[in-house]
Amino acid sequence: MAVYEYTGKDGSGKTVKGVLDVDGVRALKNALRRDRIFLIEYHESNARGKSKGKIGVGGAKKQGSRELDLEELLTRITPQDISEMTRQLATLIKAGVPLVDSLAAIVEQVENPKLKRILARVRTDVNEGAPFWRALAVHDKVFETTYYNMARAGESSGNLDTVLARLADFTESQVRLRNKIIGAMTYPVIMLCISFAIVTGMMVFVVPQITVMFEDLGADLPPLTKVLIMSSHFVTGWWWLYVPGVVGLVVLIRRWLGTETGADWRDKTLLKVPILGDLIRKIAISRFSRTLSTLLSSGVPLLTAMEIVENVVANRVLAKVLAEARNAIREGDSIAGPLKRSNQFPPMVVHMISIGERSGELENMLKNVSESYENQVDTRVNALTSLLEPLMIVFMGIVVAFLVAAILLPMMKLTQAVQQG
Repeated sequence: MAVYEYTGKDGSGKTVKGVLDVDGVRALKNALRRDRIFLIEYHESNARGKSKGKIGVGGAKKQGSRELDLEELLTRITPQDISEMTRQLATLIKAGVPLVDSLAAIVEQVENPKLKRILARVRTDVNEGAPFWRALAVHDKVFETTYYNMARAGESSGNLDTVLARLADFTESQVRLRNKIIGAMTYPVIMLCISFAIVTGMMVFVVPQITVMFEDLGADLPPLTKVLIMSSHFVTGWWWLYVPGVVGLVVLIRRWLGTETGADWRDKTLLKVPILGDLIRKIAISRFSRTLSTLLSSGVPLLTAMEIVENVVANRVLAKVLAEARNAIREGDSIAGPLKRSNQFPPMVVHMISIGERSGELENMLKNVSESYENQVDTRVNALTSLLEPLMIVFMGIVVAFLVAAILLPMMKLTQAVQQG
């Protein structure tokens, strides 16, 4: 069977788009005819869910469509899409619906066209005898290593519905954490952009006119005004030099940070930054403990789970600690021992993991650690947000005060000179 993305017209002339999993083009046309849909064009998806060339109703291959390309570029599969789909699939399987039928129902419900196409391909692979987790692993850019490894454990143990429910909980918790961080950074970024736009507008349009007036008067200008005029001359006269220079510098820095040395330096430095470093460490520990707890409770072996969590902490320093811990575990050591020796994990986390290992309640202890650190992250983010708002107001006030002082001081000086003369 194959997966086809089609475009057609219904009885009222309305354009209809969708995805069908059928055995060939003839079956596609017959299925659409039963639904009173006239086929206009279709795309056959390959094994990774990407559309092949567009084919018209007469069978002729069409040139690439700009509209389709634009849709492919703009449409993203978000973690929220994955979470909702996973929750729905877990509910259907728990209700006793077979996996293939559950996937077919999900394909009908999902609105994201990219995800719809990929799920249709997953259903086809499962229907042809492939394990569910392997069908997911083909699309590793959509379903991460954590996802399909947990699905593999759920299939092996016969608890796929329970594992999918845990996956949905896990994905939702990651989405909430990500949204909190993005929400905290939105206001400062907007304020910085507004400040930059105001200053640039003043430098380009206002200051040059004032500069001409001051030069005609021949007045001795205050230092603040001289700095403002020099900055304006630089912005308006040398923009062709500093814009490419800034862009080139950013590109060079990004390339260096993409190297092993640069990435190690970046992650090591970030952990040492006051306030921000502590927040990054708490987020990484929360992800580590939540992911490891979810994997272990889903039946994933410890060594495999430790290998997976190395990629979720998003910090190379902590990832190396976890890699060393995995090697130590392979040689018979505990989890807590290597983490304690690294001095990168707080004593409370190490202590709780140690208790969990000794009591056989490691999954619950890791879950408690995750919840504790998620609350700490939430509190810290709220505090930083509350602090950033007045700081940004003060920053903008300083910028505005500088501009006003640089413009008004020479005017006041000229006024005094006229009055005295």
